[in-house]
Parts: sequence; C-alpha cells; structure tokens
Amino acid sequence: MNAPPGNKTIALVISDVDGTLLDPQKNLTPGAPAAVARLRQAGIQFTIASARPPRLTQQLIHDLQVAEPVACFNGALIVAPDDSLLRQQPMRPPDAQKVADHLCQYGLDLWVFADDNWYVSNPTGPHVEHHEGLMGGKASPLTTHDMSQFQVLKLVGVSDDYERVAQAEGLLDSLCCVAISATRSSPYYLDVTHADANKGVVVETLSEMLKIPRWQIATIGDMMTDALMFRISGLSIAMGNAPDEVKKLANYVTKSNEEDGFAYAMDHFVLGRREIPAAAD
Repeated sequence: MNAPPGNKTIALVISDVDGTLLDPQKNLTPGAPAAVARLRQAGIQFTIASARPPRLTQQLIHDLQVAEPVACFNGALIVAPDDSLLRQQPMRPPDAQKVADHLCQYGLDLWVFADDNWYVSNPTGPHVEHHEGLMGGKASPLTTHDMSQFQVLKLVGVSDDYERVAQAEGLLDSLCCVAISATRSSPYYLDVTHADANKGVVVETLSEMLKIPRWQIATIGDMMTDALMFRISGLSIAMGNAPDEVKKLANYVTKSNEEDGFAYAMDHFVLGRREIPAAAD
C-alpha cells in the first residue's frame, strides 16, 4: 500500500514473540526492553502478536511494559495487558472437528486450546514437557475427540517429523473448511484457528482499536504466520533467522534473534528511518 501524504511516521510496532523477541533458549533478547523504551520515548506504541496463550505472554507484558491490547492464539484472543478479554474468535465446531480428525488421522499429536485450558492427546509426546514448563502446570489429557465439547480457540498438530507437518498443512484445503486459518508457527507446530484469527486480521483489529492507520504500523517476525502481518502493514521487517520465503515478503531484514535482531531493527528501520517505503506491500 502507498502511504498517504502527511502520514509517513510509524505510530505502532507489532512484534511476534518466539524467534523475534525471544532467543533460541526462549529468553527475552537482551536489548529488547531498552529498544521498546526508546520506541515509547519517540511516541511509538508497542504490542505483541503471538501464537501463545495469554498466560505465556504475561511475563513479557510486564518486562516490556506493554500498555496496548495484546493478540494471543494468532489473534483468536485479544486481551488487555491485565488479561481481561477484549475480543475472541473461536473456531466453528464443524471446522474444529474436521481439523482435529485430519491431524489425528495424519499421525500428528493433537493439542486443543479452549478458553484457558490446554488438552493434549499424547501427554508424553514431543514438546509437551517443555510447554508444561512454560505454562507452569501439567497439560490435561484429551479424553474425547468430540470438539463440540469445547470452545476451541486453537488446534495444534505436533510432530518432530517436519515433512509430515508440512504435508498435513498442505492437505487442509481438501477438508472444505471455509473458516480456518492454518500456518506453521514452527517446523513442528501446525496452528489452526478461525479464519478471522490470524496475524493479518490482528493488524486490522489493532488499527481499529487504537485508531492508527495500517500504513503507520510496523510489523516484525520470523515465520509465515507473521508474513500475514507484513502484507497489510506500512513497514515490515523479517528476522535474520526467518526462512528465505518470509524474508522475501518483508521490506527489510534485520539480524537474527541470536544477535539482538529485534533491537537492531527498532533502531535502524523504525527509529532510524521514520518514513515508510514509498510502496510498502
């Protein structure tokens, strides 16, 4: 999109979390808090958009002093910094059932996020123990595959067979679900939400909530889920650790999350270059 005359400064930064604000060990990159503080000193608002549930964003919200609405589950939930609900978009039960059946039939472990609860089909499966550590509690065993029993905010297919995860994603179109959004938040996670719960819609929603035009919004991330933000924001930045297909969709590429790439991007592409590219996508 082209930025209209007189509206050439960034007013809001929306950042992905894993792979962007966090290093490979899932720690906040050292320069991020000070970089966000510099944004605020320049009058630029800041928030996060993540595949994570709300409880896994609270420490980040505190550490980065986020005061704006936060997107969780790739936008299925929009919450205030105090965790109060602002907007939610659960999956339609028929779609949730079709997707759950597909993921299981394709040999992926099934994770179900419903309200503030987390259910897993294989409690000893890959990444469960690590996620339990992040969540601060055990996952609940998934005792039924009847998705009508839940208000599903996100389904996740999980496997360390990366090719199988990619193939399962590619076959979702054959399910004839007309209201889902499916993207890989990592090579081993296939996230599925309502069609209106994706990071592109997050940009639109926050633009509306905060009364900030999309061309005054900068977005930064490392996965195809984040590329949905790139397409409709005024300025887009891919992390150095992003796949090449994601980098090609961004206006700029910063350093990796092992090199404080988020802070570098804020200083060089947002604070150091306040004008938006003449023809940002």
